[in-house]
Amino acid sequence: MKCSTLIAAALAASFSIAAIAHDDHAGHDAAAQPKQKEALVDVPAKKTPPDARTYFTDTELVNQEGKKVRFYTDALEGKTVLINVIFTNCKDACPLITQRLNETRALLGDRFGKEVYYVSISTDPVRDTPQALKKFAKKQNADVAGWTFLTGKKENVDHVLKRLGQFSESVEDHSTLLIGGNVPNKRWTKIRPDAPPPAIAERLKELASGPMPLVPPAAN
Repeated sequence: MKCSTLIAAALAASFSIAAIAHDDHAGHDAAAQPKQKEALVDVPAKKTPPDARTYFTDTELVNQEGKKVRFYTDALEGKTVLINVIFTNCKDACPLITQRLNETRALLGDRFGKEVYYVSISTDPVRDTPQALKKFAKKQNADVAGWTFLTGKKENVDHVLKRLGQFSESVEDHSTLLIGGNVPNKRWTKIRPDAPPPAIAERLKELASGPMPLVPPAAN
C-alpha cells in the first residue's frame, strides 16, 4: 500500500465520527458544558507511516502577517497542535469557538506557544485575506504568538483541508470539529467544539506529554 494511502486510511479511521456541522453548532450556547468523556474522543492513527510530511504536504499558505508558510514544516512539524476551521464573516459559531479556544489558552498558561500551538485555517480564502484574518484575530483577542491563522490560494487551502478531512464545498457548511495532534508522536484526537475549556486544555496537555493510553469512544 502506498504511503499516502496508509495515512489516508489512518486519518479516515481517526476522524470517522461525523464532524459537527457549522450550521448545527450555530445555535449552541457557548456556555454548554457536556461531560468530558462525551466531548473528547482519542483515536490512534494505527497505520500512520513515518512520513507525515508526505501526507499533510508542505503546501504553501499565507499567515495573518502576510508571510508565506509551508503547512507541514511551519505549522505542524515537531509540535502539538489544535487545528480548527473558520471564516471571518461568520457571525455565530466561529467567534464563539474562538473565544472558547481563548479560554483554553488561558488555562494552558506558559505551555501555549511553547508546547501547544493553535492553527486556524480559513475555509473562505477568497475573502479571507491576511488582513481580514489579522482583523478577526485582533477582534477576538487571538492575535498572539503561538496562534497561526492561515489562508492562501483557494486550491492550496482546499488541498490542505481535504488532507485534514475538513473540506466542504460551501463556506458555511464547514466542520467545527477541533483536531488535536502531537505530530512527532502521531497521536490525534478529535474534540467537540462545545467541550468545556478545562477538558480541552487537559487533553492538549496530555497530547503534549507524549503517547497516551487509549480512551475508548463513549457509548451512545
